[in-house]
Amino acid sequence: MSDVAVISLEQVDPIELPHGSWSRMLVTDKQTEGNRASLGYSVFTPGTELTPVKHETEEVAYVVSGRGELRLDDRAVQFAPGDALYIPADTWHAVANTGADEVIMVFGFPHPDYPPTERR
Repeated sequence: MSDVAVISLEQVDPIELPHGSWSRMLVTDKQTEGNRASLGYSVFTPGTELTPVKHETEEVAYVVSGRGELRLDDRAVQFAPGDALYIPADTWHAVANTGADEVIMVFGFPHPDYPPTERR
């Protein structure tokens, strides 16, 4: 049986993204034992536009602060602080910070680590 784990943001190396943005995968099978889901934290600086990705699993996210849009193949979905996002598996999407402040987002997958992902 696994034990409760506490992982601080500073314990995990950042994944560098464009424009000084970054993500950290906090709960993964590298930090815990027996987990079947993962949790991450991202900071997107103003002007950041990520390359589209699609994951083998669904993704959920919560917008802590900032405003932007999730760009899909056929439309853009606006998000703001307090919004939760559900992204079905195999859906091409890209985060864009369209506001003047950092976007802070917490995200998760039903996968023990960052799931297999395709990039355009």
